[in-house]
Amino acid sequence: MVVAGMALRQHADLFYTPQLLVERGMPEPGQRVRIGGFVQPDSRRNGEGAEMLFIIEDGSGETVQVSYTGLVPDLFREGEGVVATGSFETDTRLFVAEEILAKHDENYQPRELEGVERPATAEASY
Repeated sequence: MVVAGMALRQHADLFYTPQLLVERGMPEPGQRVRIGGFVQPDSRRNGEGAEMLFIIEDGSGETVQVSYTGLVPDLFREGEGVVATGSFETDTRLFVAEEILAKHDENYQPRELEGVERPATAEASY
């Protein structure tokens, strides 16, 4: 039973919003977690090579900068809900995402973001 509990904790991805990171503290660098919120409008930019950078906000005034290399879902948009899975780099607040999940229609909100109010700046941009 103890072994099963330890295995579950090792594979369970902890979920944070930017505000929860401030309240609970940063996870260990390299620890796999999920970060959720809304893609801050006008925050998406290109990094080196195929890298894309953007900022996640949650209406609290706190933000997380995210780096992602790869194809984002077709419905990834600024101002819309997103959940990113990955880890924080050592000695930085940069979140390096391995996977990006975006909403699938205008009524969808990730389960983890239920109850989180959309920031005033997060308006749909199509």
